[in-house]
Parts: sequence; structure tokens; C-alpha cells
Amino acid sequence: VQLQASGGGLVQPGGSLRLSCAASGGINSFNAVGWYRQAPGKQRGFVARISGGGSTNFADSVKGRFTISRDSANNTVYLQMNSLRIEDSAVYYCYSAWVWGRGTLVTVSS
Repeated sequence: VQLQASGGGLVQPGGSLRLSCAASGGINSFNAVGWYRQAPGKQRGFVARISGGGSTNFADSVKGRFTISRDSANNTVYLQMNSLRIEDSAVYYCYSAWVWGRGTLVTVSS
């Protein structure tokens, strides 16, 4: 069972990034997938989640700016991040079926 997160990078405030979480080895479209993030010196916190049925929920801090979606055919979940803020800088992790993927670093800086 593996989760591979990708898509992080350096972006200016107000910019956008799309993160991908590719699942394999038993994680499929029936599994809920969540995104979490951890900034230096802070605890890992919830960002967004999509259920197997497609329902979504978001942390208050990202509502209206981030969206989450899934491509069931490719077992991939996307986190579209718009209007990025400096405080969104963190390592982003995806999580599903008790498995954490390796993080991808997002840096928002001018």
C-alpha cells in the first residue's frame, strides 16, 4: 500500500498549486483520502478530505480557496490550492487507509 504526494513547490502569495496523491496497492476509490500539513515547529493539521462517495470537507482556514477532487480511474486525489498565503507554507501529506504518504513541500513566499 503506497501513497505518493507530489506537486509542491515555491509560489508567490496569491498564486496556485495543485497537489496530487497517487494511491496504489489496495487503496482505491472507495477509500476516503485526506490532506494534512505540517509547518516547521507546528503539529500536523487537517486540511481537506474527500470520501469514497465524493463528499468533501475542509479546514476553516482553507475554505473557499482549496478544492479537493479525485480521479477514480487513476486512483489519484488532487488538492487545488488557490489564493495561497504565506501561512499555507508547510509540508503537505496525504493519508488514506491508515497510510501516510511522503510529504511534498509547499513554500509561499515573495
